[in-house]
Amino acid sequence: MRIRTLLGEPMLHFLLIGIALFAAYQWKTPVDSSGRRIVITRGVVDDLVTQHVAAKGREPSSTELNHLIESYVRDEILYREGVKLGLERDDIVVKRRVRQKIEMIAEEDASTRAPSDVDLFAYLTANPARFVQPAILTFEQVFLGESTSGPHVVHAVSVTREALRNGTDPDALGKPTLLPLRMIQTPADLVARDFGDSFASALEKAPVGEWAGPIDSSFGVHYVRVSDRTPAVAPQLAAVRDHVVREWENERRQRARTDAYAKMRGAYEISIEAKPTERP
Repeated sequence: MRIRTLLGEPMLHFLLIGIALFAAYQWKTPVDSSGRRIVITRGVVDDLVTQHVAAKGREPSSTELNHLIESYVRDEILYREGVKLGLERDDIVVKRRVRQKIEMIAEEDASTRAPSDVDLFAYLTANPARFVQPAILTFEQVFLGESTSGPHVVHAVSVTREALRNGTDPDALGKPTLLPLRMIQTPADLVARDFGDSFASALEKAPVGEWAGPIDSSFGVHYVRVSDRTPAVAPQLAAVRDHVVREWENERRQRARTDAYAKMRGAYEISIEAKPTERP
């Protein structure tokens, strides 16, 4: 009697109809458990347009946009099919790309605040060598040979010194070389590029207006006269602000990547099952 009364309740009828409609809907449109639904959102389209503008310098036409979307769909389908087959596992290229994206996210999270002058001044003070303005050098050199030691070097210096005292043109002395015989108003770092660090450092200490040597370079030994020199100076923040900002932001990005990794690393337990054997 109770069952017959219950079956006659309209509310039960609505509930059963609802269950039947839901089941029919599920049968017609099953849950996408295999990742076979690709949604092209407005954000995806905007990204495709932005990439096209960056590459071509203009917005894509309707035909080009359709091609871009179809290319995106193709990439997404092939990626998903590859993941289903496990092709992304142990693929160093895929791992590197994912790592780069994670690092970019960490960098973006850390780049919301612009540096203040206090930040930049502190950074400049802590890293003066990065921003020092190099000495400016004007000099001429006589190349005495590749060897930087031995009695023949002493003899070459003596002969060259005497010839210069007698008014001989420096260009006519020494051994042939492709190195510049003179450099005018040249920063010390560019001198070091051509002659080596030790040579540039020696010129920053050599007497001005006098021939001196022997001075070693990456190529041999030289007799040198520095005719003008502006010492290296530590610049004021205003003079190198843009450079300091670039270095400060670069270091912040590197620190953000390191900190993000350290945080993620702490959530993992690493077990090394077998260490590589040492090679003889």
